[in-house]
Amino acid sequence: MCGIAGIVDGEHRMKYRNQQAVEDMLDTMKRRGPDQQNIYTDEAVTLLHARLSVMDLQHGKQPMQLKSDPRYVMVYNGELYNTEELRRELQKKGYAFQETSDTEVLLQAFIEWKETVVERLNGIFAFAVWDKKAHRLFMARDRMGVKPLFYTLQEGAMLFASEMKALLAHPQIPAILHADGIAEIMLLGPGRTPGYGVFHNIRELKPGQYAWYDHKGMRLTTYFHLQDREHPNDFATTVQTVHDLVTDSIRRQLIADVDVATFLSGGLDSSIISAVAAREFKKQGKTLHTFSVNYEDNEKYFHSTKFQPNSDQHYIEVMQNFLQSDHHNIVLKTEDLVDALYTAVDARDLPGMADVDSSLLLFCKEIRKYCTVALSGECADEIFGGYPWYRDPKIRATYGFPWAQSTKYRMGFLNEELAEQINAVTYVDQRYQETLKQSDILCNRTKEERRLREMVNLNMKWFMQTLLDRKDRMSMYNSLEVRVPFCDMRIAEYLYSVPWEFKDYQGYEKGLLREAVKGLLPDEVLWRKKSPYPKTWHPKYRALVSRQMEELLAQGNEPLLQIVKKEKLQELLREDRSIPWYGQLMNTPQTIAYLLQVNYWLKKYHVQIQV
Repeated sequence: MCGIAGIVDGEHRMKYRNQQAVEDMLDTMKRRGPDQQNIYTDEAVTLLHARLSVMDLQHGKQPMQLKSDPRYVMVYNGELYNTEELRRELQKKGYAFQETSDTEVLLQAFIEWKETVVERLNGIFAFAVWDKKAHRLFMARDRMGVKPLFYTLQEGAMLFASEMKALLAHPQIPAILHADGIAEIMLLGPGRTPGYGVFHNIRELKPGQYAWYDHKGMRLTTYFHLQDREHPNDFATTVQTVHDLVTDSIRRQLIADVDVATFLSGGLDSSIISAVAAREFKKQGKTLHTFSVNYEDNEKYFHSTKFQPNSDQHYIEVMQNFLQSDHHNIVLKTEDLVDALYTAVDARDLPGMADVDSSLLLFCKEIRKYCTVALSGECADEIFGGYPWYRDPKIRATYGFPWAQSTKYRMGFLNEELAEQINAVTYVDQRYQETLKQSDILCNRTKEERRLREMVNLNMKWFMQTLLDRKDRMSMYNSLEVRVPFCDMRIAEYLYSVPWEFKDYQGYEKGLLREAVKGLLPDEVLWRKKSPYPKTWHPKYRALVSRQMEELLAQGNEPLLQIVKKEKLQELLREDRSIPWYGQLMNTPQTIAYLLQVNYWLKKYHVQIQV
């Protein structure tokens, strides 16, 4: 994995492509790519690349330009999981290869197929190719949105980067927040509108999009969306197909020239990945390293809820004994969890999921001491329908984003001036309705099946993107590549049209997936009730974030108070709400922490509020 960036500027060369600005942008990417940093420049473009070496460690240098065809120069962040298939196809067409890297394969594939290459790629990627002859740039992002790619258009120039911090490092790109940006933070955050960068004039290429940019401007094309089809298979065939797709995706994503490990929470998704990985490692005479995260005194303070019925530790031990893996249990201190709230903002460039972010940041830091690549279980719940809002008919039928039924509560925090300018209900509702309209659904679907497909699209375009942002930024901040095998576009495409009665087999969350991997896991884990990513239950956590909020209020001049009513923050410190701010894990302590992150973000990024 890597960090990429670039500037296309045929008119204001010194203004946008001066050496200091370019170096400042590259410097922000060194955590994403600590092994190698390089710059390519010609009369109209500058391309930047920071590399984390995973495949073909001696080669794969970027920006890449082939001696056989120097017309094209590419920067690329990601992994292709069908590299060898593409290589063989290109060799049949007469292409020769000097390296084993997927980078060279991707560049030659682009030369052969141009923009249609994206339809042939199985992987996670964001890349850009400069055509020296035509003076135009091509950019593309993977179908599922695993790898990020932001851009901004400025006075005849276009700048792009893996992270917003690289764009904001440029002196011509100020961090400006308009009313719609405040709405994103306060009404939708830590989610955000697809393609929207929150800061004024910063956009993100959407999942499944590509773009051409030249002197005429930017032309965007969506090359992928989920399409509803009549499901062709009976239940037994569906089970076998799911088994084959899932295990094949995991095996493909184990390929690397560096050490690979897995996350292991004791839940279904990470246990499946770890079981397949352990089998593959055993064939090679190797032992799999597995990692879990826990919190100090968690067993003492944990209490069961509807969303988190039991703690993970027992199931982790069952799986570790079953796999005979070399297991590492990372225990986080509460004070460190609070301190890392702010480093997590540095990583994400935005306020995030509070301790859900900061714990992953600290967890990845420890994993990086042992390996460079890890596999994680994100995206299974979105694709297989594991969340409560898929399965509970009442929640499923409720209007609006199911993970954030809190617009009225959130809008109460806005000060009077902003509350007058931002129609909170309309802002959120428009985004909800836009997503519903984008759902491809056959006209003969029942009301239930129609709603479930709407839910898949809502989740994949919103909630899953928040989790993928989190995974990418928290891991890459620690120079750790985390792969997500369930986020394989083949799995998503196939599962979209599978009937709900198959997915909900025997009334279990992800019942179809459980049936598809029967025999791969101990029954105790296979049929375990879903439990989300673990969070701390330690009362010290709320005490610490509350103390910091009290200090913020005592200061009286903190930037958060330009947006939020002081009395609402004081009220927040006294209350304990049962409805989460976002998802299943952000309750009152996390809401306090989130607003602390907002305040830090406004200061750290020197955000100019212009409403």
